[in-house]
Amino acid sequence: MRSMIQRSAWSLNAPLVIAHRGASLVAPENTIPAFRLAAELGADAIEFDAKLTADGHVVIHHDRTLNRTTNGSGPLSARTLEELQRLDAGSHLNQKFAGVSIPTLKQVFQEFGDQLLMNIELTNYARPLNSLPENVSQMITEFDLIDQVLISSFNPIALMKMRRLAPEIPLGLLVMDSEPTWLISFSRLITPYHAFHPSFPMVDEQLVQREHKLGYHVNVWTVNEPDQIRELVSIGVDGVITDAPDTARELVEESRAGRTTH
Repeated sequence: MRSMIQRSAWSLNAPLVIAHRGASLVAPENTIPAFRLAAELGADAIEFDAKLTADGHVVIHHDRTLNRTTNGSGPLSARTLEELQRLDAGSHLNQKFAGVSIPTLKQVFQEFGDQLLMNIELTNYARPLNSLPENVSQMITEFDLIDQVLISSFNPIALMKMRRLAPEIPLGLLVMDSEPTWLISFSRLITPYHAFHPSFPMVDEQLVQREHKLGYHVNVWTVNEPDQIRELVSIGVDGVITDAPDTARELVEESRAGRTTH
């Protein structure tokens, strides 16, 4: 498994700075402005959440419902793309982002495909058997972005499906510290993955060494505190998933400078 991910751009320049939903502390999460800002602030990659609309389009949005981050309400999956793109997905953070819309995966690929690595989370958790993996896989192939993307999910079914559809696309298994150990072990057993994506409280040097020995990369979420980022960099993680890509970039460069002076 290791050789596959090492052929992709995800293996270069570790630790990578991965902007969680874009630069989401200062721009509305999962929107084009958040991704643009992430690039400006030095992110190597953007992480974002993919969902299917009622009419089968792939859009970028985190929650199952529209209530928290848009002026709409109810489940996203009940709306067509046209209905969704009429919503305001920016004002919830700051009025200066009024009128920013929910982007499609196609829009993100068109603008950032040649600029940034992309960690796409398949968030079909309410509908684990829907065609999200097929639609995402088809678009990755269409845009010829196999080397730029990494697909992650908490949903083993989605990752297994993606592996069958496009075995050359690297996969990340997401886990969180609140999950029982047996469930994490079971997910690891049944899921084909190349990168392990644990939540920060789970991570120590032993975990990183164990995963590396098994041939997996380790990308940790979601880490914004400078001391925590420093700690992760020092124990050799492959990627830091953060809402503050500027802080992470500064600390990664600081660490590199320190290594070159010794």
